[in-house]
Amino acid sequence: MQSKIIVTKDKSKTLLIPELNETYHSTNGALTEALHVFQKAGIDYSERKDLKIFEMGFGTGLNAILTFQKAQKENLNIYYECIEAYPVSLEQALEMDYLEAPELNPAFHKMHTANHKDLVELGNHFQFRKIISKIQDYSLEQNCFDLIFYDAFGPKVQQELWETFILSKFYEGLKPDGFLVTYCAQGAFKRNLKAIGFEVESIPGPPGKREMTRAFKR
Repeated sequence: MQSKIIVTKDKSKTLLIPELNETYHSTNGALTEALHVFQKAGIDYSERKDLKIFEMGFGTGLNAILTFQKAQKENLNIYYECIEAYPVSLEQALEMDYLEAPELNPAFHKMHTANHKDLVELGNHFQFRKIISKIQDYSLEQNCFDLIFYDAFGPKVQQELWETFILSKFYEGLKPDGFLVTYCAQGAFKRNLKAIGFEVESIPGPPGKREMTRAFKR
């Protein structure tokens, strides 16, 4: 599928797939959404200095590079694993202009050029691994992760990614008291989370969304 770059309301960029009429990030602000959903409601909420994070949908690498930047600034120890079925090229990712700080360039390049399953050391306190696969064909290590960034395309275009069969993979991958955060607040999705065993809460969403979801494995 072809994609094109668009500018969102906070002046940050994202990719649009015209065939699906779907964007990788919110048109109300790609950077604003990422910071609100995955940094503030995810990493900041955890209050932990050592985290194992799994991202569903590496995409343009925005969440990963923001997490790397945060780890460097706040001296966090991060293991970051992600999965992406259709990798964005480094050239197109660089066109997003996410890298205001030049020192982020080497890490961003290595993220996008990493080979399938290779463990990449990015600085002293950040380990990165990218899985190039559909989630349907992959299982997370059980009881491994503290936090999951669920950033798949929305239910209207990829409903199967929001059903119990797929979501149960993430429940199994979380440690007890680990949690998942996502921009999605769809009722059917939240019911599916509860059916698996998640404890679900609706919290204020980023601009353009009244609510988002945070779900805990108890």
